[in-house]
Order: sequence, then structure tokens, then C-alpha cells
Amino acid sequence: MKTILIFGAGKSATSLIEYLCNISSENDLRIIVCDTNLQLAQSKIGECDRAVAMSADVSNSEERRDLIGQADLVISMLPPSLHALVAEDCLHFRNHLLTASYIDKRIKELDKDILGSGLLFLCEMGLDPGIDHMSAMKMIHKIKKEGGNIVSFRSHCGGLIAPESDDNPWHYKFTWNPSNVVMAGISGAVFKSGGTATTLPYEAIFENNERVDIPGLFPLAWYANRDSMSYIDTYQLQDAATFIRTTLRHPSFCRGWHVFVKMGLTNADDYAQIENCTTYREWFQLKKNIAQFQFRSKQDESEFDGQVSFLGLNNEDIITTGIKNSASILQSILEKKLAMKPHDKDMIVMLHEIQYRLHSEMKEIRSCLVAKGEDEIHTAMAKTVGLPLGIAAKLILQEKIRLKGLHIPTVPEIYEPVLRELEKNGIKFHEY
Repeated sequence: MKTILIFGAGKSATSLIEYLCNISSENDLRIIVCDTNLQLAQSKIGECDRAVAMSADVSNSEERRDLIGQADLVISMLPPSLHALVAEDCLHFRNHLLTASYIDKRIKELDKDILGSGLLFLCEMGLDPGIDHMSAMKMIHKIKKEGGNIVSFRSHCGGLIAPESDDNPWHYKFTWNPSNVVMAGISGAVFKSGGTATTLPYEAIFENNERVDIPGLFPLAWYANRDSMSYIDTYQLQDAATFIRTTLRHPSFCRGWHVFVKMGLTNADDYAQIENCTTYREWFQLKKNIAQFQFRSKQDESEFDGQVSFLGLNNEDIITTGIKNSASILQSILEKKLAMKPHDKDMIVMLHEIQYRLHSEMKEIRSCLVAKGEDEIHTAMAKTVGLPLGIAAKLILQEKIRLKGLHIPTVPEIYEPVLRELEKNGIKFHEY
């Protein structure tokens, strides 16, 4: 019997845990789900007799190592800052490790030790990053095999609210970490356009966003992710004149968020400026007066007024969360106002746009994924983040993925079998 240890039982772990529980008997697996909230971990394993819920302090080395020592493979759904602690113990106990997070510097420093131990540490194995890598590389490898030369690559992904559950002027609800949404774009963005690196400052990220048409959906706007340039070598697209990875949102969201950024409502370092504010209206009006933002049209101003009214930024309620900074006040408001309701459905949209030259002829291909959730628990976000991890874990323990070292899922040995099984679970791309 093989044992899989999962650290973290939050929203994104729901589908992962259910998948592994469902295949545990036929694959002779034992599942350990560990979370600081024991009740939450217990709720995720349900009636699965091959799974056990546990509570532990992951920052406590003794408790952490006791759990890792029992496992053959570890899946970390913890905050990225804790992955390195888990990685070091996985090396010690010779366990494979999977995460949905970007490879950080501390884990990258373990690369030689991972390879020397005959282990596979597979990172960026969720949705974005994860499914985006796998689906893109499948297209890229196919085009190159046919003799094509890729000149433009654009990859878009967004966690959105499904049209049938879209009932607010922001056209958005939280299915992911709220702080990541509030601080999105704060580092600016760099990407390749027209053959040269293009840098956008934070203040321009949500301004005049381009749009893409998704079959069967309304047009969506995109904003550039932090650092697209770092993936050019990974995707082996050094000759492409355009290379950009983006996040999708409703156009209204981008317009409203651009104003928030300009007003400083996402500022995490303005305590001295707002410390004497007592009500949400006082705080909002102070930031508004300081910014003196000018709208391009009455229509844009009217749209923003509706968004502000929905969030209650002009009411006289006392700020009860304590004054730390504007970003924390805004996040506390959004977490209440943009929360999913029990029967709401979220939606994942991913789109790859590739232009390439084949035998002196320019061609273009698009590949699109649209996936909807079932409710606020069984979300499309949880499914698309968790299933790639669960499928990869199974394939590694079955020795169908034999790769060793530190990797992300950009090679056929990983993406071919994982994408095949994702299709069986309703996560399927359509080319047009």
C-alpha cells in the first residue's frame, strides 16, 4: 500500500481529495489529509475508509516530519512560503513532492539533490500554472513537429463567475485567495511584444485592456501577468516576436479596478494617511479627493458609481476591521460583497492564441477551455487546480511517470497522460 500525504484542505484541495479517495481502493492507496483545522480536513474525506484526517502545525519540524515519514508521496497545498520546509523533509525521507505553486528560489537550490535522490519534485501542477503549461506545450510541440515556426504566443486564463451566477456590477466573485486578487498586478508586468521586452507599471496594468472573444461567451478583457519573459526559454519560443501570459476578467472589472489603483485603494503602505478615518465613507472620500481621478466619459463614471454603491463604500458604517492600510480595508469589504453564494457556479476560461508560419504561409490557431463548477464547494477552480495534482500523483506511484529531478509539466511524459485523463473528467480544450 502506498501513502499519499496532503498538506492543506482548503478550497482548492476539495476535488484533489475526492479524486484520490475515489481511486484509493483500486490503486491500494492510503490518504492522509492534514490541516490546521481538523474539522475541515474531516469534512473533505467524508466516508472514505482509506483516508484519515489529521491536524498538525506544519511549521513544527517534529510534527511535520512525523507525517512526511509515513508517506510515499506528498502534495503540498500550503502557502508557497512553506513549500521549502516540506521539500527539505521530502528529500530526507525520499518522498516525491507535488505542488501547484511556482518554483521558488529555495526549492530550486535543491535541484541537484532531488535528482541525485532519484525523486520527482513536480511544481506548477495546478491550473495556472499547470494546465496552461501542459495544453500550450502540446500545441507548441505539434506545430514544431509539422515544421511550423511560431511568431506569436498569447496565453490567457481567468477564474470568473459563470453567467448564470453573475449578479453584481463587478461581474466577479471570489473563488481563490482574496489577497491575491486585491494585490494583482502590483509588481507590474513584463512581456515580449514586437520583438522587444515591454514593461508596464502597476498604474497601467488595468488601463485600456485588450479583449478576446470566447465562443459562446461575452468578450473578456485581459491584463498582463507579472513576468512572461521567464517562460520564453521554458516554452522554447526564443524566436517568437510576441510572448505574453495574461489573466482574464470582465471588461467592467478592469475599468473599475483601474480607478481603485489610481485612487490608492489597493495601497498597503498608507497607514499614516488614513489612520484617522472612522467610517468607510470617510476613508473612500479621502482617497478619492487625494487622487482627483478624471473619468474619460460619463458612462464610465456612472458604471463606477454603481460598483462603488454595490460595495457600500459611501455608507457611514464604522470600519470594524481596524485601520492597517487601504488594501486590507478593501479586501475585508470585497470578501463580504463578492463572496460566492451556496448555489453559485464559478467558471474557468483558458485560451491559447498562436500564430505561426508554415511553408511561407501564416496560420493561426486558438485552443479554448471553458469549465463550470457545481456550487461554492465543488468549484471549477478546485477541479482544475486539484485534478492535475491527483492524476499526476497516481501516475507517479504507478511508475507511468518515471521522470526524476525538479520539473514543471512541459514534457510529453507528463502532459500527455494527464491531459487525457483530464478530458475524461470534463476538462477539455477545443480548437478553432
